[in-house]
Amino acid sequence: MPGISTLAAVVTNISQNGLWLLLEEEELLVSFEQFPWFRKATIDQVSHVERPTKDHLYWPELDIDLSVESIRKPAAFPLMSHGGRV
Repeated sequence: MPGISTLAAVVTNISQNGLWLLLEEEELLVSFEQFPWFRKATIDQVSHVERPTKDHLYWPELDIDLSVESIRKPAAFPLMSHGGRV
């Protein structure tokens, strides 16, 4: 039986440009330009984020899965970070 996850991801701010996530000691910007799926989401939907593993984030109400690395380096994940556009 798996244990309870103690990894936390906290949305600390939401602005017109994106949302800020606190992951332990690191704060990352999830830009709406790079991650457009969050732009129309409600505050409750965006704030409900889970971190099942150290490099995996999941927003269950939006059915969005992201790797932490894709937020750190969105240019390395062009199809993901541009909503599927090539």
